[in-house]
Amino acid sequence: MSRTTAILLAAALTAPAWAQDTAAPAAEKPAETMQRVSISADAELAKSVAELNRLREQIASDKLPLAQELTALEERLVQLRKENDRITRLVDEGALGMAAMRNEIKLRQDELTYLGNLFDEYARGFEQRLNIGEGQVMGEAIEKAKMASETKELTQPQKFERQTNFVDLSISRLFEAVGGMKFPGTGVDENGAVSQGEFALVGPISLFRAATGAAGIAMAQVGSPNPVVRPLEGELQMQLSTLVASGEGDLPLDPSRGGALKALVAKTNIVDLFIKGGPIMWPMLAASILALGAVIERVLFLLNEQRKRDSKSLKKFFVEVNNGNLEAAIAVSHKSKDCVVRTIGYALEHRDFSLDNALEYAQGREMKRFRRGIAILDTVITLAPLLGLLGTVTGMMGSFSVIGGDLSSPGAITGGIAEALIATAFGLLIAITCLLPFNYLNAKIEVIEHEIASAASQLKLLIEKREAQLTAAQALAAAAAVAVSHSGAPIVEPSLAGRA
Repeated sequence: MSRTTAILLAAALTAPAWAQDTAAPAAEKPAETMQRVSISADAELAKSVAELNRLREQIASDKLPLAQELTALEERLVQLRKENDRITRLVDEGALGMAAMRNEIKLRQDELTYLGNLFDEYARGFEQRLNIGEGQVMGEAIEKAKMASETKELTQPQKFERQTNFVDLSISRLFEAVGGMKFPGTGVDENGAVSQGEFALVGPISLFRAATGAAGIAMAQVGSPNPVVRPLEGELQMQLSTLVASGEGDLPLDPSRGGALKALVAKTNIVDLFIKGGPIMWPMLAASILALGAVIERVLFLLNEQRKRDSKSLKKFFVEVNNGNLEAAIAVSHKSKDCVVRTIGYALEHRDFSLDNALEYAQGREMKRFRRGIAILDTVITLAPLLGLLGTVTGMMGSFSVIGGDLSSPGAITGGIAEALIATAFGLLIAITCLLPFNYLNAKIEVIEHEIASAASQLKLLIEKREAQLTAAQALAAAAAVAVSHSGAPIVEPSLAGRA
């Protein structure tokens, strides 16, 4: 602050004093007045500067703590923002996790429901597959498993425990049934008397031996869980009693009534299937033999042609053609057994008529050799499924004719259906089997055809090049003859024209 400003400030502050001084005696001098005003302004200025310095010191002393506090608060704000971002991320991840967990829970509940239905269906269907007398042993477990899904008092783990226990019991039954199974039970004799004894399961048959020693074949009884026992006579009765008591012995009867032996003797084989296929199998057999012969002949033919291939002869042929030795090239083709060399050699030999026609004829002749027998395979591939379809129709016609007449022989119905299915299967099998060599042979033929076409194109290019050279040489000779006729010198033909 300058002195002039300070003086003006002091004057403003001392305005009342000026008024008083105005009333003062006029005898006071101006110099004294100015001095007094200057002293007063200096005092006020010093006081103001001191106050300003004090305020500055106070501001400076308060500024550092406030800056430190502001910095701390800003750092705290940054940490809170990071924490907020982390918590927001956790909340989002938790929401996603909750959604995934709900989906997983729903999926597991659906799986549990599905498994529960399977267990329930298995328990209900298992009872129908029990042998006679087994219901006395496994009846309680079956009922518990069947009632597990219907009992609301049970928790889900308890329901599953009952159902899985039943599954374990049924699995252990399978292992026990191998080689026969014995268990105690109750049977009813022909007189209606109930007696305790022991059951023995041997394959599909159930035997029972009472405590008194009487034994027989257990048969299901309508309306009662206890089977009725039909005894045998004489020595058969003793054999059954010994077998059930000891678990070892010979079974004196065939429970399948000859069906097992018949199935063993007449096991399904290719001859049996062929006979069951009906009359339509004979045309399919002839077609398959014809296709097999065609495939063997074509494979042997291709192997023989592959053995005759001679790349050196082909290279030598083109070298001779390129050098202009066409007769030598034709001689090479006559000596070679390679089909490509023979084809282009024949075309070169008959070039005077038409090179293109000669190439086309020779190529067609060779391709005819390679395609021989392919038509047979193509026909068999198309014919075999149609014959199978015809066999299907005739077999179904036979089945429906039986259905419309006598129904006492179900074997005739199933025989017609078997004939239809076997004929269709054999027709498709023949077609599929022939399709593989058919495609293979066609691929080989395409390779040979491409090689012949490439060699023919190369021969045409060389012939055209040679004809162009001959035309140029003849033009050059004609020009030379004209020039010599004007000069009177004898005419000498160029060596290239002489070779032509």
